[in-house]
Amino acid sequence: MPHNDDRIADLSELCIELAVEAASTAASGRSHQPTFTSATKSSATDLVTPFDQAAERFIRAQLSTQRPHDGIIGEEESDLTGTSGLTWIVDPIDGTTNFVFGLPAWGCSIAVARGDQLLAGAVHIPALSETYSATSGQGARCNGSVIAASATSSFETALIATGFSYHPQRRARQGTTVARLLPQVRDIRRSGSAAYDLCCVAAGTVDGYYEENLSLWDIAAGALIAREAGARVEYSPSGARTNIALVASSPDIFELLRSFVDD
Repeated sequence: MPHNDDRIADLSELCIELAVEAASTAASGRSHQPTFTSATKSSATDLVTPFDQAAERFIRAQLSTQRPHDGIIGEEESDLTGTSGLTWIVDPIDGTTNFVFGLPAWGCSIAVARGDQLLAGAVHIPALSETYSATSGQGARCNGSVIAASATSSFETALIATGFSYHPQRRARQGTTVARLLPQVRDIRRSGSAAYDLCCVAAGTVDGYYEENLSLWDIAAGALIAREAGARVEYSPSGARTNIALVASSPDIFELLRSFVDD
């Protein structure tokens, strides 16, 4: 029998608490410090701020106290190997460019998994006062209310979200995919946050989403939330940490959307 601490409801609640507190602290910090220095990571346009790093340190400190035997995979710091079989997957600020520029589509994404199985996840978007959450097998919610993904079967009227790599050559290739797709659908949206895009799929505010060159921390919570809301979600390669390609949509348009992305 699992230890009481491993009850999935408790894990889900902790995902929500940490995502809300970490993102809210970052939002408050930014409002009180409108001028700050950003650094770059994988390219000149891939930003990281002191708030990303502080938010991840906060989350790790909380987990080390409340879940000391669990592992942690985070965007900003090295992995922590645990002994419990559970791993927390943390993106302290998904949508850092939006955060830096003062745009609303950014948030904290936290999920917990046993092996490759996602158990619970939460994404908090402070500027929109929206907290998305899901527990495996128990559906998805926004601010506590049940949400459902789009059930559209009409590709030509589908609203599709996507995003782009920070690497110029990849961006050029992704641009050709958008050029092929755009005449075939209602329109394209680009929020700048993979976690938020997946939550939009879950809430039915977009019909589908695809993106390449993602990392596990970008998508773990959002993928579970979208899937639990009734969307079809697939990403590959399975078990990968980075360079992940993902498609999420209404089940009836999934194959067609994936065929455009795979071409």
